Amino acid sequence: MNNYTKQFINGDWINGASDKTIKNTNPFNGDLINEFNSADEGDLDRAYLAAEHAQKEWGATLPQEKQTVLDKVALALTERKEEIIDMLVHESGSTKVKAEVEWAAALRIVKEASTFPYRMEGKILPSTIPGKENRVYRTAKGVIGVIGVIGPWNFPLHLAMRSVAPALAAGNTVVIKPASEAPITSGFLIGELFEKAGAPKGTVNVVAGRGSEIGDAFIEHQVPKLISFTGSTEVGRHIGELAGKHLKDTALELGGNNVMVVLADADLEKAAESAAFGKFLHQGQICMALNRIIVEESVHEEFVGLFKEKVSMLQAGDPSDAKTAVGPLINHDQIERIQEDLEESLEAGAEKIYGGKIDGNVMHPIILTNVTNDMPIAKNEIFGPVAPILKARDEAEAIKLANGSPYGLSGSVFTKDLHRGVAVAKQIETGMIHVNDQSVNDEAHVAFGGEKDSGLGRFGGEWALDKFTTVKWIGVQEKDRSYPFFN
Repeated sequence: MNNYTKQFINGDWINGASDKTIKNTNPFNGDLINEFNSADEGDLDRAYLAAEHAQKEWGATLPQEKQTVLDKVALALTERKEEIIDMLVHESGSTKVKAEVEWAAALRIVKEASTFPYRMEGKILPSTIPGKENRVYRTAKGVIGVIGVIGPWNFPLHLAMRSVAPALAAGNTVVIKPASEAPITSGFLIGELFEKAGAPKGTVNVVAGRGSEIGDAFIEHQVPKLISFTGSTEVGRHIGELAGKHLKDTALELGGNNVMVVLADADLEKAAESAAFGKFLHQGQICMALNRIIVEESVHEEFVGLFKEKVSMLQAGDPSDAKTAVGPLINHDQIERIQEDLEESLEAGAEKIYGGKIDGNVMHPIILTNVTNDMPIAKNEIFGPVAPILKARDEAEAIKLANGSPYGLSGSVFTKDLHRGVAVAKQIETGMIHVNDQSVNDEAHVAFGGEKDSGLGRFGGEWALDKFTTVKWIGVQEKDRSYPFFN
């Protein structure tokens, strides 16, 4: 059985060449899950060269053969469901509910990607030149067709697979740099799944290393022409700068300050329940999690009462307990960061009306009222179980408050008037938004991505296929062309 203590390069499981080690621990109880030698730049170079070599064969593989590999990965995900859910619980602190949501999302993205080999469509276009035909062919990304994927720790399996499966389906090969906080589910497990599914050597490679050793080199290496990253805006900017310097493309899904707007005519009971789920799923450690809840003044007090009632029903603690709704944060540094923003916001006038208990890495749900947009707890991405509630005079002010952030990933609008809900949703500056639903939604066939500081590009369906491929124009001059210099 694989204990995930080795790097996966060119089809072989080998020890990392660095003399430094990475310890992977359970965020709830601190138990050691695994420990292994970190990869160094030499390992990274071997992985990228292996991917480059493998792409020539993989890119030419027949569509049914690519599809067969992806279908086998989907089958393995299904057969290993309980094992994978257990991995997510222990490695990333996922509750059982969140782990099952993530497993299902990863499975759907693999199934969606399995259709891509038959969706590599080109075009034949007319020409303004007599006797000529224009053909546009779709192929793997760039000349080489190698994608670098940087995995995150919060939804490690799904958010890494969201790039890996479409990239492979389109004829690319990949090198994954998993998150150090979740190296198994954001990298090693994925390598193993594709290995056992029959993917050729070098098609998928996994190099787990410290950012200080291989972080910049992972982006700047000459082989990959696209870097896919899910994580903070700060790190995303750095990746974008390095990639831009080398004319590499990027797929960046970054931070969010997602808002739920509760209008006066909303079903407040449903809005409160939806807000509790969208705020506290995975302890709020989701880029799409609700960061701010903006409520029209006339229903503010009633909503707060209902929301507090819903939140009081959430059990916090051991994520392996099926009844637990709020588990641990990934590490204690996150609690210290959130506490700083919380204390500063309370000093600025916010009022804590519920919660505040901390057990190890478990932060119990907190509700704040009297919050304004300029407070750290509303201005910054919380990435934790704190729910700030803001009051708006009317719809117009609610929209203004919603847009008063440099982020624009996801969002939510609650109203009984669906036409009004869509009209408001159109005015909120965000890549995704949901009427009468919370902000945490991800469907494999729909465009996923943000605006402003929340990222570049789109994942999902045909948008992912566009991102992980390139097009090439081949002009075919069927009849002799007459040139003006020679007539």
